[in-house]
Amino acid sequence: MFSAWAVADIPEIVAGVDLAAVIGDAISHTEEGLADGDILSITSKIVSKAEGRSVAAEDREDAITAETVRIVATREYPGGVTRIVENRQGLVLAAAGVDSSNTPDGTVLLLPLDPDASARSLCSAIRTRFGVRVGVIITDTLGRAWREGQTDVAIGAAGVRVIDDLRGSTDAGGRALNVTLPAVGDEIAGATDLVKGKAAGLPVAIVRGLGHLVSSLDEPGAVALVRPAAQDMFRLGSDEAYARGFAAGRTDPSS
Repeated sequence: MFSAWAVADIPEIVAGVDLAAVIGDAISHTEEGLADGDILSITSKIVSKAEGRSVAAEDREDAITAETVRIVATREYPGGVTRIVENRQGLVLAAAGVDSSNTPDGTVLLLPLDPDASARSLCSAIRTRFGVRVGVIITDTLGRAWREGQTDVAIGAAGVRVIDDLRGSTDAGGRALNVTLPAVGDEIAGATDLVKGKAAGLPVAIVRGLGHLVSSLDEPGAVALVRPAAQDMFRLGSDEAYARGFAAGRTDPSS
């Protein structure tokens, strides 16, 4: 069994603030406090705000381009064009993660420059302050292939295993598990989104009861959840894949 709850009284975050201190102050005023094995789930937006990752809203399209490593797919809609891209952090998502929700008027936010490094800094500071062994997950909201709607996933992590490798064990029927790798980092992110909420002003949650996932700061972080390009069977949108294949066929002398 595990439980999750949001941390109240997190103030509006501005560039340059000591985010670990702000979160720590809010936790210190809660009845639950922090315990060994707890995991903090922190919305990426407040990390971006603290790190000064904002740009003017009129520069949004340029910001998306600057954060893009590879275009996966584009689709026109009445108000413009949606771009699904791979961003600097290796994440495949809409608009490179550039977001205008819950931001000051006239600005948009970029994702943290290195979410895993941000998580390590926060985790180290919070462990030191409270004297307990906790993990930190930084979350963001993504759409998913084949599925409607959005859910929170882990884009940064420290002190916690984001993949629970069950390969080599057996299921309830005694059958060997050969490929089972639960993405527990994403599962925690999705679960805590239920208590944080998108419009409730509660960007931090605590999970208790999953201490077996809490580990050293040497864990690889959420980057472990990003599928390597060589293993990605869906690197392009359907229209883009068709166009590329068609163009290759036209230029191939043997076709």
